[in-house]
Amino acid sequence: QVQLVESGGGLVQAGGSLRLSCTASGLTFSAFTLGWFRQAAGQQRQFVGAISWSSGSITYADSVKGRFTISRDNAKNTVYLQMDKLNSEDTAVYLCAASPYGGAPPSNLARYGYWGQGTQVTVSS
Repeated sequence: QVQLVESGGGLVQAGGSLRLSCTASGLTFSAFTLGWFRQAAGQQRQFVGAISWSSGSITYADSVKGRFTISRDNAKNTVYLQMDKLNSEDTAVYLCAASPYGGAPPSNLARYGYWGQGTQVTVSS
């Protein structure tokens, strides 16, 4: 049974930082692209960024480029999302997801077959 479990969310002031983690089990972690998505209340789920199995390719949504950093530790089956310079528009539930597709990390959520439950991030202004 595949499980992805996010942690590290919380309440932070605008301009602050948070680091999210997502630990996976039940799959060959190093064979999967890992992505981060977010979903604000009443809005569609949107792509944040993704990292290839080898960390050789990383993509970000324009809205977070330069502020967010994705990394992964295959030995720990964990992917991270470092979020800096947070603003109120970053408030959302953040979810990690795993995709078997190689090459450039996909931004299309349909390419991801496994999902975590999400962790809430709230940025106060």
